[in-house]
Amino acid sequence: MKQVLALAAALLIAAPAFAQDVTEIVNKANAAAYYQGEDGRARVDMLITDDQGRERKRGFTILRKDTGEGDSDQKFYVYFNQPADVSGTTFLVWKHVGADDDRWLYLPALDLVKRIAASDERTSFVGSNFFYEDVSGRGTEEDVHELLETTDNYYVVKSTPKNTDTAEFAYYKNYIHKTTFLPVKTEYYDASGNKYREYTALKVDTVQGHPTVTQSSMEDLRSGGKTVLSYSDVEYDTGLPEDIFSERFLRTPPREHLR
Repeated sequence: MKQVLALAAALLIAAPAFAQDVTEIVNKANAAAYYQGEDGRARVDMLITDDQGRERKRGFTILRKDTGEGDSDQKFYVYFNQPADVSGTTFLVWKHVGADDDRWLYLPALDLVKRIAASDERTSFVGSNFFYEDVSGRGTEEDVHELLETTDNYYVVKSTPKNTDTAEFAYYKNYIHKTTFLPVKTEYYDASGNKYREYTALKVDTVQGHPTVTQSSMEDLRSGGKTVLSYSDVEYDTGLPEDIFSERFLRTPPREHLR
Protein backbone atom coordinates (compact mmCIF):
# COMPACT_ATOMS: atom_id res chain seq x y z
CA MET A 1 0.00 0.00 0.00
CA LYS A 2 2.83 2.38 0.88
CA GLN A 3 4.45 1.63 -2.48
CA VAL A 4 1.20 2.45 -4.33
CA LEU A 5 0.82 5.75 -2.47
CA ALA A 6 4.46 6.62 -3.14
CA LEU A 7 4.00 5.92 -6.85
CA ALA A 8 0.83 8.03 -6.98
CA ALA A 9 2.59 10.91 -5.26
CA ALA A 10 5.51 10.66 -7.68
CA LEU A 11 3.15 10.81 -10.65
CA LEU A 12 1.40 13.88 -9.26
CA ILE A 13 4.71 15.62 -8.77
CA ALA A 14 5.92 14.69 -12.26
CA ALA A 15 2.72 15.78 -14.06
CA PRO A 16 3.36 19.56 -14.05
CA ALA A 17 6.91 19.03 -15.33
CA PHE A 18 5.60 16.85 -18.18
CA ALA A 19 3.00 19.49 -19.08
CA GLN A 20 5.70 22.18 -19.04
CA ASP A 21 7.81 20.09 -21.42
CA VAL A 22 4.91 19.93 -23.90
CA THR A 23 4.34 23.67 -23.64
CA GLU A 24 8.04 24.32 -24.19
CA ILE A 25 8.10 22.08 -27.27
CA VAL A 26 5.04 23.78 -28.78
CA ASN A 27 6.38 27.27 -28.09
CA LYS A 28 9.76 26.43 -29.64
CA ALA A 29 8.03 24.98 -32.70
CA ASN A 30 5.91 28.10 -33.08
CA ALA A 31 9.02 30.27 -32.80
CA ALA A 32 10.91 28.20 -35.38
CA ALA A 33 8.02 28.29 -37.86
CA TYR A 34 6.99 31.96 -37.58
CA TYR A 35 9.48 34.05 -35.59
CA GLN A 36 12.93 33.64 -37.19
CA GLY A 37 14.69 37.02 -37.11
CA GLU A 38 12.99 40.35 -36.38
CA ASP A 39 11.48 40.47 -39.88
CA GLY A 40 11.60 38.49 -43.11
CA ARG A 41 10.99 38.55 -46.84
CA ALA A 42 10.62 35.80 -49.46
CA ARG A 43 9.41 35.18 -52.99
CA VAL A 44 6.91 32.34 -53.23
CA ASP A 45 5.80 30.22 -56.18
CA MET A 46 2.46 28.51 -55.62
CA LEU A 47 1.39 25.45 -57.61
CA ILE A 48 -2.23 24.35 -57.12
CA THR A 49 -3.18 20.91 -58.50
CA ASP A 50 -6.75 19.61 -58.46
CA ASP A 51 -7.93 15.99 -58.34
CA GLN A 52 -7.78 15.73 -62.15
CA GLY A 53 -4.19 16.90 -62.36
CA ARG A 54 -5.02 20.37 -63.65
CA GLU A 55 -2.55 23.01 -62.49
CA ARG A 56 -2.73 26.69 -61.61
CA LYS A 57 0.31 28.78 -60.77
CA ARG A 58 0.58 31.92 -58.67
CA GLY A 59 3.51 34.01 -57.54
CA PHE A 60 3.76 36.40 -54.63
CA THR A 61 6.13 38.10 -52.22
CA ILE A 62 5.56 37.81 -48.48
CA LEU A 63 6.83 40.32 -45.91
CA ARG A 64 6.74 39.81 -42.14
CA LYS A 65 7.62 42.01 -39.19
CA ASP A 66 7.51 41.27 -35.45
CA THR A 67 5.85 44.11 -33.55
CA GLY A 68 5.59 42.78 -29.99
CA GLU A 69 7.95 41.54 -27.32
CA GLY A 70 9.11 37.95 -27.77
CA ASP A 71 6.96 35.59 -29.83
CA SER A 72 3.86 37.77 -29.85
CA ASP A 73 2.26 40.23 -32.26
CA GLN A 74 3.32 40.31 -35.93
CA LYS A 75 2.31 41.87 -39.22
CA PHE A 76 2.28 40.16 -42.63
CA TYR A 77 1.97 41.63 -46.12
CA VAL A 78 1.47 39.42 -49.19
CA TYR A 79 1.63 40.86 -52.72
CA PHE A 80 0.62 38.76 -55.76
CA ASN A 81 2.42 39.50 -59.03
CA GLN A 82 1.25 36.61 -61.22
CA PRO A 83 -0.74 35.45 -63.09
CA ALA A 84 -2.27 38.55 -64.67
CA ASP A 85 -5.78 37.94 -63.30
CA VAL A 86 -4.57 38.17 -59.67
CA SER A 87 -1.65 40.58 -60.13
CA GLY A 88 -1.91 43.43 -57.63
CA THR A 89 -3.97 41.41 -55.14
CA THR A 90 -2.68 42.07 -51.62
CA PHE A 91 -3.29 40.41 -48.28
CA LEU A 92 -2.56 42.06 -44.93
CA VAL A 93 -2.54 40.45 -41.47
CA TRP A 94 -2.15 41.99 -38.04
CA LYS A 95 -1.56 39.00 -35.82
CA HIS A 96 -2.61 39.41 -32.17
CA VAL A 97 -1.59 36.74 -29.68
CA GLY A 98 -4.53 35.99 -27.38
CA ALA A 99 -7.06 37.87 -29.53
CA ASP A 100 -8.59 37.67 -33.01
CA ASP A 101 -6.27 38.70 -35.83
CA ASP A 102 -7.12 41.52 -38.22
CA ARG A 103 -7.02 40.51 -41.91
CA TRP A 104 -7.68 42.44 -45.11
CA LEU A 105 -7.71 41.38 -48.78
CA TYR A 106 -7.45 43.91 -51.62
CA LEU A 107 -8.99 42.88 -54.97
CA PRO A 108 -7.71 45.27 -57.69
CA ALA A 109 -10.22 44.18 -60.34
CA LEU A 110 -12.99 45.53 -58.09
CA ASP A 111 -10.84 48.14 -56.34
CA LEU A 112 -12.24 46.60 -53.16
CA VAL A 113 -10.68 46.15 -49.73
CA LYS A 114 -12.38 43.18 -48.05
CA ARG A 115 -12.14 42.58 -44.31
CA ILE A 116 -11.73 38.88 -43.54
CA ALA A 117 -13.75 37.87 -40.51
CA ALA A 118 -12.26 35.68 -37.79
CA SER A 119 -14.78 33.00 -38.77
CA ASP A 120 -13.17 32.85 -42.24
CA GLU A 121 -9.62 32.19 -41.01
CA ARG A 122 -9.93 28.50 -41.79
CA THR A 123 -11.09 28.90 -45.38
CA SER A 124 -9.09 28.66 -48.59
CA PHE A 125 -6.29 31.18 -49.07
CA VAL A 126 -6.83 32.59 -52.60
CA GLY A 127 -8.17 29.29 -53.94
CA SER A 128 -5.33 27.10 -52.66
CA ASN A 129 -5.33 24.18 -50.22
CA PHE A 130 -3.70 26.40 -47.59
CA PHE A 131 -6.00 28.35 -45.26
CA TYR A 132 -5.69 32.00 -44.28
CA GLU A 133 -4.66 30.88 -40.80
CA ASP A 134 -1.82 28.78 -42.25
CA VAL A 135 -0.13 31.92 -43.61
CA SER A 136 0.39 33.64 -40.25
CA GLY A 137 0.02 30.68 -37.90
CA ARG A 138 -2.43 29.46 -35.29
CA GLY A 139 -2.14 30.76 -31.74
CA THR A 140 -0.65 28.14 -29.42
CA GLU A 141 -3.06 29.21 -26.67
CA GLU A 142 -6.07 28.18 -28.78
CA ASP A 143 -5.41 24.47 -28.26
CA VAL A 144 -4.73 21.91 -25.55
CA HIS A 145 -1.46 20.11 -26.30
CA GLU A 146 -0.44 16.56 -25.47
CA LEU A 147 2.91 14.87 -26.13
CA LEU A 148 1.98 11.55 -27.71
CA GLU A 149 5.37 10.17 -28.59
CA THR A 150 9.07 10.94 -28.74
CA THR A 151 11.01 9.20 -31.53
CA ASP A 152 14.67 9.41 -32.48
CA ASN A 153 13.97 12.47 -34.65
CA TYR A 154 10.57 13.90 -33.69
CA TYR A 155 8.26 15.02 -30.94
CA VAL A 156 4.71 13.99 -31.88
CA VAL A 157 2.23 16.44 -30.34
CA LYS A 158 -1.56 16.19 -30.44
CA SER A 159 -3.42 19.53 -30.27
CA THR A 160 -7.15 19.82 -29.60
CA PRO A 161 -9.03 23.13 -30.00
CA LYS A 162 -10.41 24.63 -26.81
CA ASN A 163 -13.30 26.13 -28.78
CA THR A 164 -14.58 23.58 -31.29
CA ASP A 165 -16.74 26.22 -33.00
CA THR A 166 -13.67 28.00 -34.40
CA ALA A 167 -12.13 25.03 -36.24
CA GLU A 168 -13.33 22.37 -38.66
CA PHE A 169 -10.89 19.77 -37.25
CA ALA A 170 -11.31 17.70 -34.08
CA TYR A 171 -7.55 17.66 -33.46
CA TYR A 172 -4.25 17.70 -35.30
CA LYS A 173 -0.86 16.04 -34.86
CA ASN A 174 2.43 17.88 -35.30
CA TYR A 175 5.68 16.07 -36.03
CA ILE A 176 8.28 18.48 -34.64
CA HIS A 177 11.95 17.96 -35.52
CA LYS A 178 13.94 17.53 -32.31
CA THR A 179 16.97 19.52 -33.48
CA THR A 180 15.44 22.44 -35.41
CA PHE A 181 11.98 22.37 -33.73
CA LEU A 182 10.44 22.92 -37.16
CA PRO A 183 7.04 21.24 -37.63
CA VAL A 184 7.79 19.01 -40.62
CA LYS A 185 4.39 17.34 -40.86
CA THR A 186 0.93 18.27 -39.60
CA GLU A 187 -2.03 15.90 -39.86
CA TYR A 188 -5.61 17.11 -39.37
CA TYR A 189 -8.34 14.72 -38.16
CA ASP A 190 -12.13 14.96 -38.11
CA ALA A 191 -14.49 13.93 -35.30
CA SER A 192 -14.47 10.32 -36.56
CA GLY A 193 -10.70 10.13 -36.30
CA ASN A 194 -10.16 10.23 -40.07
CA LYS A 195 -7.16 12.15 -41.40
CA TYR A 196 -8.39 14.53 -44.10
CA ARG A 197 -5.67 17.17 -44.53
CA GLU A 198 -1.88 17.05 -44.35
CA TYR A 199 0.94 19.59 -44.37
CA THR A 200 4.49 18.48 -45.22
CA ALA A 201 7.77 20.37 -45.18
CA LEU A 202 9.39 19.11 -48.38
CA LYS A 203 12.68 20.99 -48.14
CA VAL A 204 14.57 22.77 -45.36
CA ASP A 205 17.59 25.05 -45.84
CA THR A 206 19.62 27.12 -43.42
CA VAL A 207 19.28 30.85 -44.20
CA GLN A 208 21.38 33.34 -42.22
CA GLY A 209 21.74 30.69 -39.53
CA HIS A 210 17.99 29.96 -39.35
CA PRO A 211 16.62 26.53 -40.38
CA THR A 212 13.95 27.52 -42.91
CA VAL A 213 11.27 25.59 -44.79
CA THR A 214 11.89 26.44 -48.47
CA GLN A 215 9.31 24.08 -49.96
CA SER A 216 6.08 22.78 -48.44
CA SER A 217 2.80 21.21 -49.44
CA MET A 218 -0.78 21.06 -48.21
CA GLU A 219 -2.92 18.16 -49.39
CA ASP A 220 -6.68 17.76 -49.13
CA LEU A 221 -7.12 14.01 -48.76
CA ARG A 222 -10.86 14.23 -49.40
CA SER A 223 -10.83 16.17 -52.67
CA GLY A 224 -7.44 15.03 -53.89
CA GLY A 225 -6.25 18.61 -54.32
CA LYS A 226 -2.73 19.70 -53.41
CA THR A 227 -0.81 22.97 -53.18
CA VAL A 228 3.00 23.26 -53.18
CA LEU A 229 4.79 26.43 -52.04
CA SER A 230 8.41 27.01 -53.12
CA TYR A 231 10.34 29.82 -51.43
CA SER A 232 13.29 31.72 -52.90
CA ASP A 233 15.31 34.88 -52.10
CA VAL A 234 14.58 34.35 -48.40
CA GLU A 235 16.02 37.09 -46.17
CA TYR A 236 15.84 37.89 -42.46
CA ASP A 237 16.43 41.12 -40.51
CA THR A 238 16.05 43.40 -43.54
CA GLY A 239 14.87 46.43 -41.54
CA LEU A 240 11.33 46.57 -42.96
CA PRO A 241 9.48 49.72 -41.81
CA GLU A 242 6.30 49.05 -39.86
CA ASP A 243 4.23 51.65 -41.71
CA ILE A 244 4.08 49.55 -44.90
CA PHE A 245 1.95 47.02 -43.02
CA SER A 246 -1.10 49.28 -43.17
CA GLU A 247 -4.34 49.45 -45.12
CA ARG A 248 -2.97 52.46 -47.04
CA PHE A 249 -0.40 50.21 -48.76
CA LEU A 250 -2.96 47.66 -49.93
CA ARG A 251 -3.71 49.80 -52.98
CA THR A 252 -0.20 51.25 -53.37
CA PRO A 253 2.26 48.41 -52.69
CA PRO A 254 5.73 49.29 -51.30
CA ARG A 255 7.58 48.11 -54.42
CA GLU A 256 11.05 48.94 -53.09
CA HIS A 257 10.51 46.21 -50.47
CA LEU A 258 8.96 43.69 -52.88
CA ARG A 259 11.95 43.26 -55.20
